[in-house]
Amino acid sequence: MTTPHTPHPRASKLRDRTPRWARLFLPVHRWLYQHTGGRIGHSLILQRTLLLTTTGRKTGQSRTQPLTYFRHPSGPLFVVASNWSSDNPPAWYLNILTNPQVQVQLKRETFAATARPAAPTERAMLWPWLVERAPVFGRYQTVTVREIPLVLLEREKATP
Repeated sequence: MTTPHTPHPRASKLRDRTPRWARLFLPVHRWLYQHTGGRIGHSLILQRTLLLTTTGRKTGQSRTQPLTYFRHPSGPLFVVASNWSSDNPPAWYLNILTNPQVQVQLKRETFAATARPAAPTERAMLWPWLVERAPVFGRYQTVTVREIPLVLLEREKATP
């Protein structure tokens, strides 16, 4: 498997696999989630979503993305940087590599968190658990040339 830092031989031919419907739906999803406190948008069929706000690595502006999230029984809340199985990582993932301080909206609750890619041992534990619950990510992994990162969202401690 090619690592994120090694150019793939087909790099010039890699394409964005984001479905056209998603380009239209995601801004509406984000707006509905924000304006209803997650009453509309948190649960979509069998998946649960949160809003992740990152700081743009080029612009410095806030960027908010609805993402499917998971919580492992051992505790970590995490999201998957699959980008619809694209060979390129999602922009929000590149943003957290530059600035890991993020805001998370989970239903009505908003909190500061630190986002970090799962270490190899963490990913080895979480990946089979994830694919058992959401097989689409296993299919995505077979389509892309990169290893799909899992991103842990560690809630910041409240300061008194």
